[in-house]
Amino acid sequence: MAAAAFCTAPAWSQGRASPASWPSRTLRILVGFPGGSSPDLLARALAEPLSRRLGQPVIVENRPGASGNLAADLVAHATDGHTIGVMINGNLTIARLLNPKLSFDPARDFAPLSLIATAPLVLVTAADASAANPRAFLETARQAGGRWNYGSPGVGTIAHIGMELIKARTGIAAVHVPYPGNPQVIGALLGGQIQLALLPPGLAMAQVKAGKLRAIAVSGAGRSTLAPEVPSLAEAGVPGVLLDIWNAAAAPASMPAAHAQLLAEHITSIARTPEMRATLFQQGWQVVATAPEGLAQRMKTDTAELGRIIASKSIRVE
Repeated sequence: MAAAAFCTAPAWSQGRASPASWPSRTLRILVGFPGGSSPDLLARALAEPLSRRLGQPVIVENRPGASGNLAADLVAHATDGHTIGVMINGNLTIARLLNPKLSFDPARDFAPLSLIATAPLVLVTAADASAANPRAFLETARQAGGRWNYGSPGVGTIAHIGMELIKARTGIAAVHVPYPGNPQVIGALLGGQIQLALLPPGLAMAQVKAGKLRAIAVSGAGRSTLAPEVPSLAEAGVPGVLLDIWNAAAAPASMPAAHAQLLAEHITSIARTPEMRATLFQQGWQVVATAPEGLAQRMKTDTAELGRIIASKSIRVE
């Protein structure tokens, strides 16, 4: 478990209203993936300005495991009143559809705070992959059959579901290899253990620009401002892959509504600042920064849409 603490001057010393009796001690942000992963980078960017506003230390703790659901479970059942999570789509939507045995229900056990940022996924391969264009590469991948592998940061993650959708649309038969997080997926790509992966643009494009990986296409109907030089899957002849990834903040449903609302207001306000927008854009994210109601609606919509893919491909996590 890795943790980073941020503590700055009390918020009221900067002209803001006193938070009265809450928070009364350190606030924990749990992240279900290793250091260097997209949720981790976002949580750490959020922690320092949130600490300034709350007037209390904010600690980011990495609790990787079960595709982020280990940390999500800890958040759902936290009773200390000072624990929240920065989570990905799957933890807040389809977790229970993938594994009915989970002890938390996203719709019941979380208080949505904010849908912070979204991004498409980038289909990547080794830098020396031979293909004249995305269509030719996808045909090569199809002809490789089960000799090729693809990686994801865990069974049931959006990268896993997205690749299964691409496979269904293209006839590719690459075998799924799950890893603890995207840094490990990148390592496997560089080491030749896998040939394909869907990565967040913040991680993918850094490797592409360094000449270590090659970007084939981005998910979605059109190009993304996060990777404008990369064609969309629709341009490559694979329509209908409209999945994106997102990071959001949520509290336990047991947190008092006034405390959750205070956090939601601060997180949303921080995410909308020019400084945070620039930081997150550099990390590969487009800021959305919704109110709690916006995140609640996105959770409902994605649960329905991703649930259809899960059912059609019989994806389960035991």
